[in-house]
Amino acid sequence: MSADVTTPPARSLGAGLEPFLERLDAQGEALAARTEAWSAINSGSYELAGLTRMRAPLLDAVAALPGEVAEVELQPSQRVRPDGEVIDIEHGASIRVRVRPHAPVQVALTGHYDTVFPAAHPFQKPWRDGAMLRGPGTADMKGGIAVMLAALEAFEAAPGDKLVGYEVLLSPDEEVGSMASAPLLAELGARAQVGMTYEPALADGALVDARKGSGNFSLIVKGRAAHVGRAFSDGRSAVIAAAEAALALNALNAQREGVTFNVGAIDGGSAVNVVPDRAVLRFNIRSPDAEGAAWGEAQARRIAEAAHARDGISAHLHGGITRPPKPLNVQQRTIVSWTRAAGEALGLDLKFQSSGGVCEGNNLAAAGCPNIDTLGPCGGGLHSDQEFALLSSFSERAKLSFLMLAGLNSGAFDVRSLGK
Repeated sequence: MSADVTTPPARSLGAGLEPFLERLDAQGEALAARTEAWSAINSGSYELAGLTRMRAPLLDAVAALPGEVAEVELQPSQRVRPDGEVIDIEHGASIRVRVRPHAPVQVALTGHYDTVFPAAHPFQKPWRDGAMLRGPGTADMKGGIAVMLAALEAFEAAPGDKLVGYEVLLSPDEEVGSMASAPLLAELGARAQVGMTYEPALADGALVDARKGSGNFSLIVKGRAAHVGRAFSDGRSAVIAAAEAALALNALNAQREGVTFNVGAIDGGSAVNVVPDRAVLRFNIRSPDAEGAAWGEAQARRIAEAAHARDGISAHLHGGITRPPKPLNVQQRTIVSWTRAAGEALGLDLKFQSSGGVCEGNNLAAAGCPNIDTLGPCGGGLHSDQEFALLSSFSERAKLSFLMLAGLNSGAFDVRSLGK
């Protein structure tokens, strides 16, 4: 396949679809209001009761689509406690909608309804602030789900045969790494030719075209407790072993371009008159490519083995690279060109940039599904009490997704060029 990317004429994409674009224009306030109502429901990743409450209005919303709706229970994921014990974590269910699963063109549309804000966090209620809608999940990504569903409803209402089938997957665990929903994302990505994910675009309207991969790790260290006054030399400090491993990890930064090692925390220790016998070192590795990710993980295992070899110390590494890198390959360049063309048909000059952040787009790409993963409203302040979505961008981005679906349906965006 050639590295050259052919972009269809932008003027042809919206031909005959003007009434549906105008209808989406008129829905801007309704989309913002829907997002505002959803934002008022706390659905922190570990808040099972809140996630259950959030599913109710989402199930009502997806019922407008002409497909089979299902709630898919997820298997527990694992988490390392501060004392080093590995425990199971329960998650809410994913919502899945399948429409025309046998159509010749298959699209994966993904989103998440969890947020980073637990019920105890003070940031709980949305409000309007001039051109912005502020609140938990307004941009990341309850607003994105509202945009997605509006585009799909417009697509279904448009005349003509539908050659595009699609699957919507809304997950409850993206903000904690999609560990439980990862198998569903992998299956979906393997089935679909194109992916559309609804993380927010940047506040200036830019989208993301490539992402680093990421892995979270916990090094569980066990030593030997001892009284520091009576038997200090008998002790083996798990905290010191963890700290030396942390320094070794940090020393790897700048050894390979783009690969970073971030030590986030060391849990361990108790009274200062006791040699600590337990510690957990938590760290993250990010890489722009698969080779760098493999190198980084191998270095982490080498350091874990060195810690385990210390006298009186045992060390076990938990975790791995769970969001593989999403490089800007030929397939990605093609779908970026399609998105730009849809933007041009709306008078938008869309910009793209790479990101060190990760999302479900990484999972889809790893399954062989090229995707655009910032199709939600424009916004910022993510993961903080400054989160906002720009009110004017709700209808704008719904129109963008609608035109992309229309282009896939008409053949203006030819999925055969993706080689899948």
